[in-house]
Amino acid sequence: MATGLEASTHRRGPMGGVYESIADVGAAVVNAVVTLGDMTLFAWQTLKWLMTRLPRRETLFANMYQIGVLSLPVVALTGTFIGMVLAVQSYTQFKAFGLETQLGGMINKTMFRELGPVLAATMLAGRVGSAMAAELGTMRVTEQIDALSSMGANPIQYLVVPRFLSCLLLIPSLTIMAIFMGVMGGMVYSVFFLDIDMQHYWSNAHKIVENWDLFYGIVKSVFFGATIGLLSCYRGFHCQPGAEGVGSAATTAFVQSFVVIIMLDLFLSIFLDQVYLVLWPHSPVALAL
Repeated sequence: MATGLEASTHRRGPMGGVYESIADVGAAVVNAVVTLGDMTLFAWQTLKWLMTRLPRRETLFANMYQIGVLSLPVVALTGTFIGMVLAVQSYTQFKAFGLETQLGGMINKTMFRELGPVLAATMLAGRVGSAMAAELGTMRVTEQIDALSSMGANPIQYLVVPRFLSCLLLIPSLTIMAIFMGVMGGMVYSVFFLDIDMQHYWSNAHKIVENWDLFYGIVKSVFFGATIGLLSCYRGFHCQPGAEGVGSAATTAFVQSFVVIIMLDLFLSIFLDQVYLVLWPHSPVALAL
């Protein structure tokens, strides 16, 4: 027969599980708040050093080459096939209403506003963000970052600022490349495989796409690049010990960057649409909205 203490413990078992669950949720919330605050301080220190002293030219150029130039082929290739996929998926629906010549406007506007900046940011987060987190994580594990601090150098100034600035400056160029290749890919497939008249294709596209659409995508890309640079460097700086910690930092950097990019895309779209309504309240697009 169970003793009184054992029976009492048995009776409190279900409630004990509830208390443990509540404690786990509370710990997760506290951990999230602490991480958010730590990220905010990390971003503030990065911006402070960026405004105080720019990185050396050779350091900055080396990072720009790794982040921007080496990312061009994959961004261009992906953008080309995304434009073709848009043409394939939209042609049947447009043809059903006799609007196949309007396909160019839809493809171009979609690439300018959404797929171009999001595609470039996703490629940058996957190729560059993970690599930066793994590189800085390895430096943390091997105590190279601590060695920099012990020598009187600021690790954020020497390691984070060049990478952050490279992401910030080069992602607009990658976005323009993704947009251009997507537009060309959609045009090639529409004209040469779907037999759409090229003159009507470009004429209708020119009527629909505005200069604002390019500005729309470039503004988004700047925020995406800043997000990738900060999150990737933060995860690398706060890497857990061991090879598993380095791999986890690289994976977490990409996942968090992608999630934040999608969230920013929503809020920036809402904000930029409202700006458009304020600047051009009598335009056909504004009246439609």
